[in-house]
Amino acid sequence: MLFCIVRFPKLATRFAWLTGFLGIALGAGTAVSCNSDSPTPTTSTETPEAPVAATHLVGSKLIGEYSAQALAGRVSQVPLVGALAKYPIKVYRLTYTTQNTDGQTVTASGALLVPTAPVALPLLSYQHGTLRPADENRAPSYYSQSSEVYSAVSVLASTGYIVAAPDYIGYGASKNLPHPYEHAASLASSSLDMLRAAREFCAQQKIQRNDKNFLVGYSEGGFATMALHKLIEEKNSQEFTVTASAPGAGAYHKSAFARYILSSDQPLNFLSTYVWVLSTYDRVYKLNRPFDYYYKAPYAAQLKANQFSAVPQLPSQLFSTTFRDAVLNGTDAPLSATLTDNDIYDWKPTAPVALFHGTADDYVPFFNSEDAYKAMRARGATQVELHPIEGGNHFTAAAVYTLSAYAFIAQY
Repeated sequence: MLFCIVRFPKLATRFAWLTGFLGIALGAGTAVSCNSDSPTPTTSTETPEAPVAATHLVGSKLIGEYSAQALAGRVSQVPLVGALAKYPIKVYRLTYTTQNTDGQTVTASGALLVPTAPVALPLLSYQHGTLRPADENRAPSYYSQSSEVYSAVSVLASTGYIVAAPDYIGYGASKNLPHPYEHAASLASSSLDMLRAAREFCAQQKIQRNDKNFLVGYSEGGFATMALHKLIEEKNSQEFTVTASAPGAGAYHKSAFARYILSSDQPLNFLSTYVWVLSTYDRVYKLNRPFDYYYKAPYAAQLKANQFSAVPQLPSQLFSTTFRDAVLNGTDAPLSATLTDNDIYDWKPTAPVALFHGTADDYVPFFNSEDAYKAMRARGATQVELHPIEGGNHFTAAAVYTLSAYAFIAQY
């Protein structure tokens, strides 16, 4: 049974409901001690929203308006969470311009969740987790019941956050393009352009924002969150200031992750997703290697026909010896460069960062967050925290992450 104690001593009375929620969601034996309740918006740092010309926003469509009672009903199995719902929200589908991996301008989309509140609110960028192409309708802008943004994230918005949730390239308005899975640069840029579009929309609609900007996301969303935080602080700090970020279970140390996979002699349950990453990097970085460079027969032919076809669980059965040796020995410089280009663990953030990760994660190993924490601290980052979720795997740790991340950002 998963047992996790998460403490945030700076919280006064916010999110006190976490103990009850996790006890229900994860079963008896789970304990979380947090002092917190829902965040209280403030007008003291209101950002003036003068009329501006839209340079990224293409269009907007109201999906629906939802009362706090209706939002609470979506989490009726956890009444303490439903009790947090405070404001009605309006949900919009935004379309906006961004750049694809080839530098071409494309139209992307996302969901914007806006509380109907009489005060200035913080902006929160929510990066979703892995979606296969078959799960297209779960992208945020569809706002379907199976979407990550439909239940808990909508309740979060109702507590007082304007939530911007990018679809990413490859979903929604750009669904005819391949999704650049786990490609740091395009995940970050498409998420940043969604924030820009959200800001322009708020200005047009005279929606009050304060000057706080939060970033959260889990799994691929954790990777995207880390990449977005890095992009904002290193290249776009004149536009946005990150107040705090809470990435969860992201594959931040890609080069080490690749070596981990290819050196493993144990069955790995998620090799098909790793194949997707490899396929993305081969395309985006124009390596254009034949499939039999990467894979053994008969899988090379099968994956060429369908990159989501079934693969064995043992890396030694799937990957060619040439490819494995090249990665493990670093003898293929262009290939190695694609991995290091997506290493986003070793940099110095200024804003507070909380890294959450299950210690028993067999999908994205815990060392990704541990390596990021150590590297950031070594560079002098003083506001980086590592929160191991003891015994949690990639899926059981998700509920703990969601609530703990919200509790973390509520401090600010």
